[in-house]
Amino acid sequence: MKIAITADPFIPVPPVLYGGIERIIELLINELTQQGHEVTLFAHRDSTVSCRLVPYPGENKDFKNALVINKRLIAEKFDLIHSFGRLVYLLPQLFRRTPVLMSYQREPTIRQIKRAMMISLKGTLSFTGCSNYITDQIRPFAPVYTVYNGVDIRKYTPQYRVAQNAPLVFLGRIEPIKGPHTAIEIALTTGRPLLIAGNIPADHTDYFDRQIKPLLNDQITYLGPVNDEQKNELLGKALALLMPIHWEEPFGIVMIEAMACGTPVLALRRGAVPEVVTEGLNGFSAETPEGLMGKVDLLAGMDRKKVRMSVEKLFSPGVITAEYVKIYNQLIGA
Repeated sequence: MKIAITADPFIPVPPVLYGGIERIIELLINELTQQGHEVTLFAHRDSTVSCRLVPYPGENKDFKNALVINKRLIAEKFDLIHSFGRLVYLLPQLFRRTPVLMSYQREPTIRQIKRAMMISLKGTLSFTGCSNYITDQIRPFAPVYTVYNGVDIRKYTPQYRVAQNAPLVFLGRIEPIKGPHTAIEIALTTGRPLLIAGNIPADHTDYFDRQIKPLLNDQITYLGPVNDEQKNELLGKALALLMPIHWEEPFGIVMIEAMACGTPVLALRRGAVPEVVTEGLNGFSAETPEGLMGKVDLLAGMDRKKVRMSVEKLFSPGVITAEYVKIYNQLIGA
C-alpha cells in the first residue's frame, strides 16, 4: 500500500524527550516499511524516519503546513491517509474518495468529529482511539476502531530482579493531573524511596516550587527530564512505576514502557488504566491513593517475566501494526 501519515508540527518523529504520539508514529512507520509498504510522513523538519519525509514549513504556520500536505496528496495518488495530527489540515481531502483514518491518542473533540462527518464523502472518513475509553466517546457519531498504543520492546532491557530497597518511580510531566504530589504521599506513607523524572511545563513551575520541591530530600529525588537510555535504566531498576493520575488517562504509554522493562505499575483507576493494567499480572490499580499504598507490599512477589510477556502479547509493534493494516485493508476495499 501507498500510505500518507500526518503528525502534528511541534515535535520531531521520534522525539528526543517527551512525545508519546510521535513514538507511536515511529513504531508504525518502521513496521510498515519493513513489510514493504510505501510510506510518506508529513512531520517536523527534524524528524529522522525510515520512510520519505515531507517536512512542515514551521511549527506555527497552519495554513502553509496544510498547503504542503494537500499539494502532495493531490499531486500523488495514495491508497490511504492516516492522520495522527490536525484533522483541519486534511479538510480538502474530506471531499475526495481517498480513505482518511484519524487516530485519537488524546480526548476526542466531538464537535470537530460531527462536523467532519457532515462534510466528508460517505464512507471515506473513519477514526481510531488508543483505548476503549476513547472509542466509546466517538462511537455514537462515526465509524471507529480501538487500536492500543504499542512500544518497541527491543529498546527496553527487562530486569527480572531488583534490589530489596529498589525505588518507586514517577515518570511524566510535572503537573497536578499527573499526580507527582500523590506519588510523594504514597512514598512517604510506605517508607519507600521515590525517584521523580520528567519535564516541568512552563505553566506549572509554581506547582513544582510549592508542592514538589519542598518535599525533596534523601528519600524523594527529582532527576529532571530523561532520554530513552536513561528511561530504560530508571524503569528497569524500579520496584514499580507510580501512575497516581488525577485525570482520565487516554492510554498512558509510560505504563507499557515500564512493563517492557519487567517493572509492574501501580495506578489509580482512571480512564484507560483498567485496559492496560491486569490486576496481579503486570501491576495493580485502585480507586484511591490509600488503596495503592495497601498494594505496595505485593510488588515484591510479582513475576517480572510475566510483566514483560504481557507487553509482548498485547502491545508489541507487530501486534499494533497488524491491527492498523487490517483496518487499512478494510477501508481501502470499502
